[in-house]
Amino acid sequence: MGGIHTSSDKVKSILKILDQVYPDAKCSLDFHDPLQLMVATILSAQCTDERVNKVTPALFEKYRSAGAFAEAPLEQLEQDIKSTGFYHNKARAIKESSKVLADQFGGRVPRELETLIKLPGIGRKTANVILGNAFDIAAGIVHYTHVDRVSARFGLTRGKDREKIERDLMALIPKEKWIKFSHQLIQHGRRICIARKPKCSICPLRPFCDYGMKMMSEE
Repeated sequence: MGGIHTSSDKVKSILKILDQVYPDAKCSLDFHDPLQLMVATILSAQCTDERVNKVTPALFEKYRSAGAFAEAPLEQLEQDIKSTGFYHNKARAIKESSKVLADQFGGRVPRELETLIKLPGIGRKTANVILGNAFDIAAGIVHYTHVDRVSARFGLTRGKDREKIERDLMALIPKEKWIKFSHQLIQHGRRICIARKPKCSICPLRPFCDYGMKMMSEE
């Protein structure tokens, strides 16, 4: 486990509390099928999910298939997603990945990690999001910024790069919890374990958090 010596009791306690506090944690991107989730996830890079959810209703009404995205004029697609930022790269990734889907997969999003990450603009993070939330396939633990920060504060990883963080977490967290665990940490990171000023004093996970216990000892 890469030097992480975390007791199974601690992990079980963290998971139990997360289930109690965030029982309905799920993907905050709005989508109705795997293609829409793929597009929304590409748009979510360096952009809030709230902003993406404001853009996608009209986008998905306009482009209803991989073929439609593939055939869209690049300049028009850029304008359609402009408010999500980095729209040149995002539009190109959506158009090119959709073309591969239309040409090679009958317009359907593949259900295999190794196939997904070969698509233009689709990295391991995006692939894990698609597999976990569109197909309920636990291929890994999605390394959102909140997941990286909160898991490090808990003491579940000492990794600095996202591949190491994911490996540490996959070794500690039961596979059947992988998908929900990432969403629970996202909610916790947004509500309590905030980046600049975490609300340790009201955190139900504080007794099992290395960072929280350190803060308490310094008070």
